[in-house]
Amino acid sequence: MSNTVFPTLPGLAWSTGKHPIFKTKIQESVSGRELRSSFQAYPLWRFTLSYEFLRGDSNDDLKKLLAFFLVVRGSWDSFLYSDPDFSSVTDYQFGVGDGSTTQFQLTRAISAGGNAFVEPVQNVNILTNIKKAGVTQTSPANYSISSTGLVTFVSAPAASASLTWTGTYYYRCRFMMDEGGFDQFMKQLWELKKCEFKGAPGNKV
Repeated sequence: MSNTVFPTLPGLAWSTGKHPIFKTKIQESVSGRELRSSFQAYPLWRFTLSYEFLRGDSNDDLKKLLAFFLVVRGSWDSFLYSDPDFSSVTDYQFGVGDGSTTQFQLTRAISAGGNAFVEPVQNVNILTNIKKAGVTQTSPANYSISSTGLVTFVSAPAASASLTWTGTYYYRCRFMMDEGGFDQFMKQLWELKKCEFKGAPGNKV
């Protein structure tokens, strides 16, 4: 499990893809009645990127992405990816105290229009603050946090105390292919028409 971070490069083109994927088993009777079983509480996310140019000159865009692909050996090893749209939270409530529980998992939500989907965050990038009932906590005096985003408070938060966090996080991903399709279309200019990988804010891959 690698903590190598996917590089940010200038040649990223439109369009890009973001696809949440669940796994459901569907059984249909001859009458048309269905029985469905969901096997995933949290989705895997598939990302599709396209690079219209990768500079092969002193900027080394090509080498940066090519070396990254080689280091993780295609789809073998995982890596960390910062999604430009969903990778941060501000004063997001990840728990409510009950007077006895001391451990709480960091989470994030995608919500709008009265719908909210919450999933765990296990790959924190920058932890700006942890607050208990609106009061900023300090580490290690008030809490500690594991490498998988599990927050342990020194003393159990009081009943109904809101627990919030502000910070950024990564998706843990892996490439969906073992072969890289880097093509040169001009001197010192290359392209990668399709770069696909999948992962989640939790450690699913």
